Amino acid sequence: MSQETRGPGPLTAPVLRTEVDGIRTVLAASSGQVTGGLFFRVGVADETLATTGITHLVEHLALHRHGLSDLHFNGATTATYTLFHATGTAEEVVTYLNGVCAALRDLPLERLETEREILRTEAASRGRGPGHQLPLWRYGAQGYGLSSYSEHGTWHLTADDVRDWARTRFTRDNAVLWITSAAVPEGLDLTLPAGTPHPLPAPSSALPVTPAYIAGGSGGVVMDGIVRRSTAASVLTEVLGRALFTDLRQKGGYSYATDAHYSPRDNDFATVTAFADALPQKQDAVAGGFVDVLARLRAGSIEQAELDSARAKILKQYDIPDVAAAQLPSYALDLLTGHRHITDDEHRAELAAVTVDDLAEAARELHSTALLQVPGGSAEWAGFTAAPQWSYGTSPVPGSRHRSLEDDSVLLTVGPDAVSLTTPVGRVVVRYADCAALLVHPDGGRHLTGLDGFQIRVEPTLHAGLTPDRTAVIDAAVPPSAVVRMPPRDPEDIPRPEGRGRARRRASSRLGALLGRRRR
Repeated sequence: MSQETRGPGPLTAPVLRTEVDGIRTVLAASSGQVTGGLFFRVGVADETLATTGITHLVEHLALHRHGLSDLHFNGATTATYTLFHATGTAEEVVTYLNGVCAALRDLPLERLETEREILRTEAASRGRGPGHQLPLWRYGAQGYGLSSYSEHGTWHLTADDVRDWARTRFTRDNAVLWITSAAVPEGLDLTLPAGTPHPLPAPSSALPVTPAYIAGGSGGVVMDGIVRRSTAASVLTEVLGRALFTDLRQKGGYSYATDAHYSPRDNDFATVTAFADALPQKQDAVAGGFVDVLARLRAGSIEQAELDSARAKILKQYDIPDVAAAQLPSYALDLLTGHRHITDDEHRAELAAVTVDDLAEAARELHSTALLQVPGGSAEWAGFTAAPQWSYGTSPVPGSRHRSLEDDSVLLTVGPDAVSLTTPVGRVVVRYADCAALLVHPDGGRHLTGLDGFQIRVEPTLHAGLTPDRTAVIDAAVPPSAVVRMPPRDPEDIPRPEGRGRARRRASSRLGALLGRRRR
């Protein structure tokens, strides 16, 4: 397969590469207003579960001094990068970028508590997409899986923590500047400390077998898969999106919204995500139609017209004015991560060379790595294996045993090396050495999440004999870097026994990790 470029497409000349205050810089002229952006190679995937939100905090603090302005500016924190950008006159963009770097050199940490609360408010009001839990099932509670979780760091990170993160990650050697201008504007002062370029994080895996499925979500069917970065895979994504629309909306009338999206994960692989919504009474039909579309594509039953239409749409990116300036952020990201950025002519040639067989090969690769979320039911009928609901291959954990006050068949064990929760249908184990985060509640509650994404909630109110000396064993054994000290809970939020059978439902292993979506 041919190799593709990041983002919307490859860069068109002329482009100028230079440096500004030691920061790698790319320039391309634009006939409109000037847009400037500063990328840093740091994002959520570089954090830990206990420190999630630290990059976002730095972003907010760096923008605080800009206040209200008519200038169009913003910041963004993604899995692998942080971006500060603005559009306006050259002087306005210079002022903005200078202000960002000045703030990064001397963060307004007197605002830390306020910004922590703002981030929690932002999270509470932000909608979550239909596939937001897929990363934690694929990667666990680390790296690329952290985008599924709430920002635990907003509860406990100190000024020193945030300052050190900015000092080591927001450096001139870990940044790329891009400006839609033929020359470097006058007056830029982007002085930042020297540092080390940080490579993209290596992916983890929490799925022993793929294709896999999980049950959950009532809004439709969503799937993601990992494919090699290639022009053929990006064309396949366009064909997949159109096929879902044709079959599930136009022909079947089952869905209103369908979509497929191709997003580079790292320098070698990309994530393809596809979605189709459904009313409750249409969910089975949508799941069946969704699987049928994927099966058709990987079998190679693709019309040449489908390929030609997708190719034509992708080529339209070259019809816009100032195409080099429009694609400058894509070029800058490749420079930031070390991914080779192909030329326009190379990209056109690769598009022209893509065949129906290439699309079928990409579809088979997508299917082989797929994680499918279906509403409520199973997808074993389609050849998908259920993602692990319980810890794999675990033996009983030695330690003190505490029967559930809700269900005698549920047993919590607190041992010197791990905590386990055993039910008649399975066992969850979180080993202290592999604990991604321990949430410590003043009332005695302890919530442990393992790197694999499995979670156990240790609640003294729900288990017999769970005295402070037993929770102290957990506190002493979990690495301090994983500990998140939480504020007091509202009494109504402290769980109480609610009858037999509830504990077994509460113990549904990694599904419990989704409770982290709740905002306090």
